[in-house]
Amino acid sequence: MATASILDRSRTIAGPGFNRWLIPPAALAIHLAIGQAYAFSVFKNPLGSLISHDVAKPAPEDWTAGQIGWIFSIAIVLLGLSAAVFGKWLERVGPRKAMLASALCFAGGFFIGSLGVHLHSLPLLYFGYGFVGGIGLGIGYISPVSTLIKWFPDRPGVATGMAIMGFGGGAMIASPLSVALMDRFKSPTDNGVAATFIVLGLIYLVFMQLGVWTIRVPADDWKPEGYVPNAQHSALITTGNVLADEAIKTPQFWMLWIVLCMNVTAGIGILETASPMIQEIFSDKFMGTGKGVTAAAAAGFVGLLSLFNLLGRFFWSSASDKFGRKTNYMIYFGLGIVLYALLPTLGRNVSLTFFVIACCVILSMYGGGFATLPAYLSDLFGKKQVGAIHGRVLTAWSTAGILGPTLVNYLHDNAKAKGLTGAASFQSLFYTMAGLLVIGFLANLAITAVNEKYFVHEEAARKVPA
Repeated sequence: MATASILDRSRTIAGPGFNRWLIPPAALAIHLAIGQAYAFSVFKNPLGSLISHDVAKPAPEDWTAGQIGWIFSIAIVLLGLSAAVFGKWLERVGPRKAMLASALCFAGGFFIGSLGVHLHSLPLLYFGYGFVGGIGLGIGYISPVSTLIKWFPDRPGVATGMAIMGFGGGAMIASPLSVALMDRFKSPTDNGVAATFIVLGLIYLVFMQLGVWTIRVPADDWKPEGYVPNAQHSALITTGNVLADEAIKTPQFWMLWIVLCMNVTAGIGILETASPMIQEIFSDKFMGTGKGVTAAAAAGFVGLLSLFNLLGRFFWSSASDKFGRKTNYMIYFGLGIVLYALLPTLGRNVSLTFFVIACCVILSMYGGGFATLPAYLSDLFGKKQVGAIHGRVLTAWSTAGILGPTLVNYLHDNAKAKGLTGAASFQSLFYTMAGLLVIGFLANLAITAVNEKYFVHEEAARKVPA
């Protein structure tokens, strides 16, 4: 009973004089941990050679790349679904209990996954890292969002950008750490994945406690000194509140769902195939110098994309506080359409430097789209249940997690089947992604202020958990 009371939302209300700048690091502790999901690819080859211990000569019993790929897909699908299902629960119980649940599920996914690796049971790995770990991802992703926006109503883009950039940058820590751990535990009869999963689970379980026990929520009547609501004087920024169950009845919710789905699907167009793409487009044959882009250089390209994904989350979301959320998404989609349409030309003309720059800008806006979304939702629907509404919109991410890789692989395989090579084999992919961004641009253009009939009366709002 005592433990439960410590986790109650009422026990996390900050007292007078609390420094609100302690909240972004608490949120960052959660997002840096769950951002490990973007580093899952480092386990693909080791998981595919658990029996043979030789990536080049897999045994018949070894898992295929396709089978292993579903582990990540399940985790991303569960991220969106669990964010939608548990969003209202989070608003009711508060961020501390939600963060602890996230830590237990995320770490538990590693522990169950380790047993799956040890027993060579793919269903157990799907259930552990994919299902249980995916639930931890979803709850952890949305757990600090509502709290951050309530602490920073004057700068919601900056606040959420600081936290969500952690999800984009978590792989930069997790990738080398995972490789180092596998090397440490590797033996002639064991490639070290099972032990690495155990250690990672323990590390993340402990690290996420920094967020669990640091997080605080503001008192209901708290406001930053000098804060003036709707200071941007935008018709899109409301001072009222729409509850989660009503938000999904509005056209604005579904327009934002399309906006996120198109932005994520288009970003995955580069992320999904970054390394083989740049090696194929700028191979020896097309460079004309006898020196193409090596595997090591391609890995550097992937790392650079991750960096811009991270930086874009903070840069673009912070910029949205000045220019407005709708304007930011117009930039994401408008500039993205132009850059995607230019990529085939840059590839054909062997403009490697400009090709890399274009891809980096696209990935910065991909990350920016994630980080700007919570503030956009707060503008339109108010702060009362923004975490729950955010969770429901994230089902668009689940959809894009399946749609993006499927589309990328189909278009590229189809081009290869026609005998196309180099930049030509990616041309239809790039143009299709530009087309998806056109859809996102039009959806964002259609967003207007939410009709007043969806807003809850202030007296009723006070009876709903904040």
